[in-house]
Amino acid sequence: MKNINKSLVLPFIFSFLMIAGISTKAQVTLDCESGNRAIEQGNCWGFGATSYASITSYPALVISGSYSTRSNSLTSLLLISCWIKTPWLLVGNGNITFQTRLDGAGNGVTAKGIVISYIPYDAGASYGEGTAVQFYTYNFPAFNVTTIRDITAPIPTEIQNSTTPYKIWVSYIGTGGNERALSDNFIFPGTYWSDPANGCIPLAVIQDADGDGVADSEDNYPNDTYRAYNNYYPSVNQYGTLAFEDNWPNKADYDLNDVVLNYRINTVTNSSNNVVEVLGKIVLRASGASYQNAFAFQIDGITPNKISNTLGNAISSPTIFSFDSNGLEASQQYANCIVFDNFFKVMTHPGSGTGINTDKSAPFVPYDTLSIRLVFINDGVPASGGTVSINQVPPSAFNFYIISNQERGREIHLADQVPTSLVNNAYFGTGGDDSNPGAGKFYKTSNNLPWGINILQGFDYPIEKVLINEAYLHFIEWAESSGSSYPDWFSTQPGYRENSKIY
Repeated sequence: MKNINKSLVLPFIFSFLMIAGISTKAQVTLDCESGNRAIEQGNCWGFGATSYASITSYPALVISGSYSTRSNSLTSLLLISCWIKTPWLLVGNGNITFQTRLDGAGNGVTAKGIVISYIPYDAGASYGEGTAVQFYTYNFPAFNVTTIRDITAPIPTEIQNSTTPYKIWVSYIGTGGNERALSDNFIFPGTYWSDPANGCIPLAVIQDADGDGVADSEDNYPNDTYRAYNNYYPSVNQYGTLAFEDNWPNKADYDLNDVVLNYRINTVTNSSNNVVEVLGKIVLRASGASYQNAFAFQIDGITPNKISNTLGNAISSPTIFSFDSNGLEASQQYANCIVFDNFFKVMTHPGSGTGINTDKSAPFVPYDTLSIRLVFINDGVPASGGTVSINQVPPSAFNFYIISNQERGREIHLADQVPTSLVNNAYFGTGGDDSNPGAGKFYKTSNNLPWGINILQGFDYPIEKVLINEAYLHFIEWAESSGSSYPDWFSTQPGYRENSKIY
């Protein structure tokens, strides 16, 4: 299964910002208490003809704490004369706030004020700064100039909750007199989006339409808050093949074509990599059997109460199976999904030949596909995913099996897969079965031949009544060696198969 991890860049950046004294809770602040403008510049703030005033040097002027910013004398109406610029931000909404005052020096105030602008990012411009747009102006009154003023500047609608970066530019302007402006306790709604390690250029903008914390480029469900990742097995473009012999514990004709189906499992997870749902595509291909066989899978280790609903399975009425309210089989330790309870109720016999699609002389029956969905418990939010991690549902947790001829306890699993709670243990060790539960050996003969196989690359099964080792010439060597010899026994290489005996 593919399990895509979220970016590690942003957590690192946020940790850096906390060390630097910059808020990460949807606002960026400048409280001036570093006392060193170079520190702020290292965090991508900009200063023009503006420095720090300390309470030691200017005890009557500092607005709060030990330091405030202090501009040069305001003798120009140009925005580029005295200013402060934020780092690049993803701007939020609400108000920009800070405190300001004049120092009261000089011959009186004729025109002193503050202009606030936003600067869009333009990669082709100097410093990446596009054309500034003014959106707020404050004029100091000509009286009580040393009174502390609370500035509240609403974020313009056009840049609220931006997904592209901006700087906020606070300019101090004036004519007449030599007053300077002091400011402190700046709060800018938004998220810090500069990269101090790379010339303070903006970080790459992450598009996240559904707001689940996963970038759209990595999100398989970019408009769904509750889903984020697909995890396919065997893969998004590949189906595996399961083939079973239904006469366990006896070998019988051992053609391994009594139930043949293709499968693909998609375990869908949310942004926290918790399972939202399991989606199974089950393609019924062949049944060279007279038995009415069922097919199911157990998710090993996952208790039934982790799943809220089961959809898409094919269950007859009446049926030999009992179900809980969530659609899983009742009285099981782990979650068991009965995919279909009778192969011949899903695909119909063609009227001649043995079984379905195992006799070349009989008409071909088109494959039938079932779409299975298991919805995991979701803490009250539909399909949001519960507390089951993707790591608890690896491919090996899907334990496929058939139930032979409507006899519930006669379940036939792949080699060394554990049976369910409802197996009839009396079958073990009888006929050709050499299971040894204490040693973890299940569903094998004494020479390791299985009753079920799982071929991820796909599998062409034998025709009816042909032993699988007569169709595939290295099958026995593969099985007896527990898979170490001829792991590609099913391939099309010369000397590997007898094509006339394969459907």
